[in-house]
Amino acid sequence: MRIEAAVYQRVLGDELRKARKQRGWTRKELTSRLQTGISLQTLATYELGTRQCTIVRFVELCLALEEMPHELMSRVHDRVFAGTTMGRVRVDLRRVVRDDRPELSPLRRWAAGRLACHVGPEPPIVQLDPAALERLAELCRVETVELVRKLGDVR
Repeated sequence: MRIEAAVYQRVLGDELRKARKQRGWTRKELTSRLQTGISLQTLATYELGTRQCTIVRFVELCLALEEMPHELMSRVHDRVFAGTTMGRVRVDLRRVVRDDRPELSPLRRWAAGRLACHVGPEPPIVQLDPAALERLAELCRVETVELVRKLGDVR
């Protein structure tokens, strides 16, 4: 099994951000709870998944968030590897654009934009990783699981 580091890192950051937001904390509030000081920018890059943190820093963040590190890591693992190839869902942009369900309107606009940029003879198929699926689900105002189900209907 191959691990795509960028996907794993992005999902890890997303889980850290979700845990912080569930507590209603700002980044500043979280950094004030850490044993060691980090900048708001550093925390932001961890949450965006654009910067790796050490395991010690990860544990420190989890404890400040009142999260058990192994539980947060388990959620990351489940999101990355659950059900689909490396946690990704394949989507044919043409079919999404043709789908007329009102709740998928934001997804349809996104797919139309991607389709407009598509060149080449290969079919316009994209693979959405868990972080992208979550963001698109937020735009469509549905749960991620529901969006994946709806995308399955589109396929």
